[in-house]
Amino acid sequence: MAKITLDNLAHSYLPNPGSEDDFALKELNHDWADGEAYALLGSSGCGKSTLLNIISGLLRPSQGRILFNDRDVTDAPTAERNIAQVFQFPVVYDTMTVRDNLAFPLRNRGRDEAYVSERVQEIGAMIGMEHMLDRKARGLTADAKQKISLGRGMVRKDVNALLFDEPLTVIDPHMKWELRTQLKKLHNDFGHTMIYVTHDQTEALTFADKVVVMYDGRVVQIGTPEELFQTPEHTFVGYFIGSPGMNVLPARIDGQTAHIEGSQITLGRAYKNLDGKVEIGVRPEFARLSQTEGLPVNIVRIEDVGRHKIIRAELSGHEINVIADEDEYVSTDMNRVSFDTNYVNVYANDWRAAGEAA
Repeated sequence: MAKITLDNLAHSYLPNPGSEDDFALKELNHDWADGEAYALLGSSGCGKSTLLNIISGLLRPSQGRILFNDRDVTDAPTAERNIAQVFQFPVVYDTMTVRDNLAFPLRNRGRDEAYVSERVQEIGAMIGMEHMLDRKARGLTADAKQKISLGRGMVRKDVNALLFDEPLTVIDPHMKWELRTQLKKLHNDFGHTMIYVTHDQTEALTFADKVVVMYDGRVVQIGTPEELFQTPEHTFVGYFIGSPGMNVLPARIDGQTAHIEGSQITLGRAYKNLDGKVEIGVRPEFARLSQTEGLPVNIVRIEDVGRHKIIRAELSGHEINVIADEDEYVSTDMNRVSFDTNYVNVYANDWRAAGEAA
């Protein structure tokens, strides 16, 4: 297991990058704690896989260093980093049995056959393939092959880190839940440092101790699921986490008052000297409809999704969403919306402003 340090790390796929825009991975300086489970979350093209491949040694960064337990491994080949990596699409040996595929990393390191047999049986049960251990991998379905690939990644207990690059893409939905549970159990049992790349917020939030949200080649926030939900440090985090995402509205802030399209609301904190693009952000869960109080809105439609209602509304040309309890009364003549001031965030140029206690 290892602490992973990203020191002044950046990468460009161009031979002579001339500006920051030429970098697929902008400058990063982070320490990832030994034994924690991290999820790299973001939309396609944000730099997740680039960063994972630098950590694994498949890619050398254009600038900076990567350290495992304070040892510089920037130029160390993958084999010397003692990591296990599982890719988006299954990588298996078709001519081998499932058992021999799972055993390969252990036999390659000279482990005795009694231990190999015990560990393979354990991993086979974990991935739900104990009854298929003596079948050849050739001819198995794509999701079965990916389970083999996952199992082979998990079979060793002595790795510095386990790296997963969108490993559940080809797995059927029910098995996704099962395997995520097993990965979490594996982490709890053995304490491996785990890094899990995904664009699926549910996968990230249910798997990780800390979620690393990436946007346009940057890490914009590292936090627990609760931190990402309640205090998004960047408007992208608010948009990307949650369904629907955070409402973002242009505003003029005067101390503890936000002026929004001719109306105003009182904020929980006071702000001053905000320059550039200023906005407020509030999640649909912390918005409430009313006939008498709040900002004027027009309800566009009401969606009943079973466990709650999603109200789609419009505020002076800006889309706004409100989540109401399933048994909460909602009607189209409720044309006002109010916010829980404790959960209204203020943003300047997309970054959250701290504010001062009111």
